Amino acid sequence: MTTALIVIDMQTDFCPGGALAVAGGDDIVTPINALMRDFGAVVLTQDWHPADHASFASNHPGTAPFSLTQMPYGPQVLWPDHCVIDTPGADFHPGLDLSRADLVIRKGFRPGIDSYSAFFENDRATPTGLAGYLRDRGLSDLTFVGLAHDFCVAWSAIDAARLGFTATVIEAATRAIDLDGSRDRARADMRAAGVNLE
Repeated sequence: MTTALIVIDMQTDFCPGGALAVAGGDDIVTPINALMRDFGAVVLTQDWHPADHASFASNHPGTAPFSLTQMPYGPQVLWPDHCVIDTPGADFHPGLDLSRADLVIRKGFRPGIDSYSAFFENDRATPTGLAGYLRDRGLSDLTFVGLAHDFCVAWSAIDAARLGFTATVIEAATRAIDLDGSRDRARADMRAAGVNLE
């Protein structure tokens, strides 16, 4: 089979009660588990930040979470501390079926650069290695689900389309942060890049 389900950041900190909770984030665990059996491969991504990560507002005195700053690679939202390496918040949601995962891609572990996409760091140049893995396995038809729709899911799907993969987002199996209209912008950007929205 040439199909792969890419499950983005289904982690405790992104679910209700977590440090960067996405409303309804835990509602999509069961539907994602059900989708896994329909695909030739399942890949999980995992945000994996050191405590001194540059995207954390706490590491920029005088700034507030969700404010914007400039990094060498461009604009960066400053987030609450989340998905810190080896903390419970970085764990996958306890209901997620990990037995079906062929690969786990960790991202955001470099202290000076954030990583939304499953394919590249936010400098748009440093690869995660996922594209090569998928190509080596002949997986060309990718479907994206998970958290959050308007950041990591959208960036991943857009990169997939730009890299020549067929990219689809099942919106019912995502949830959005929707920061200042980011959900609508993400949908427009995905469509413009050739991503299929279902």
